[in-house]
Amino acid sequence: MENQKSSSSLKAVIAVLAVLLVGSLVYIFKMSSDAEAVQTELKTTETEKETVMKDLEQLKATYDAAISENTSMSDELIKERDKVVVLMADLQKSKGDVASLQKYRTQFATLQSNMKVLMQENEGLKKANVTLKTQRDSTVVVLKESKKYNETLVGQNEELSKVVEKAAKLTVLNTRGSAFKVRSSGKEISTDKASRADMLKISFTIAENQVAQSGTKAYYVQVIDSKNNVLGTKKSENFGDDSLTYSFMTNVNYENKTINVTENLPGKDFQPGTYFVNIFDRGQLVSKTSFILR
Repeated sequence: MENQKSSSSLKAVIAVLAVLLVGSLVYIFKMSSDAEAVQTELKTTETEKETVMKDLEQLKATYDAAISENTSMSDELIKERDKVVVLMADLQKSKGDVASLQKYRTQFATLQSNMKVLMQENEGLKKANVTLKTQRDSTVVVLKESKKYNETLVGQNEELSKVVEKAAKLTVLNTRGSAFKVRSSGKEISTDKASRADMLKISFTIAENQVAQSGTKAYYVQVIDSKNNVLGTKKSENFGDDSLTYSFMTNVNYENKTINVTENLPGKDFQPGTYFVNIFDRGQLVSKTSFILR
């Protein structure tokens, strides 16, 4: 009887030890799997951090190449390049966790988008300058020839005057419109949501023209919202038989060199839809564009 009790007790002990052994094995396996998962995640985030850093380095190299061309947009390009440098420094110091990497990827996408816009504008300016230089050189040649035959070739001289007048007109390009939210600190934050916007920023470029007369140039800017309303001061000006209602007027000190013009148009309760921006030299439309607010 006692032997049976002893045997039963031994079996119970063995059963308990077996259960404990199985539990220990399961726990060890889980700890090992968790460690491998953590190690895999660390390797993945480190790889993504290197990828983002390489993308930023490539973005910086693109800006460096464009800046070396020394165009009229060099200052804007330098500012954007410096933003990339700052982000690279921040990324280098970061721990490389998933949340911070997502933030850096988002900032990189924004910088990359800005770069594409600036590169397009830069290429447009270079092409415009080449065209204007060709026109200027052609006009100078014609003017020299006209001096020799001015007395006998009155008819040709009149035609030449028309050519000079056309060449002397200023070219307005790269017109852009965008919306911003202005914080109490004065910081401007770009937005494409009508409900957040409380200021529109209108910018355009006057191309270099050595033939044109320098001095103060007045441009009338007309901004029309999605409801066909003219925003801003809504003042009117008559040019001959035509009347122009405009949002604001800007005076530009033109010195025959390419100049970028930017003006702010404060407002409120902006409506979603397409906004149209028209630039007038007196009564003549010289440039236009549009943008959309959601």
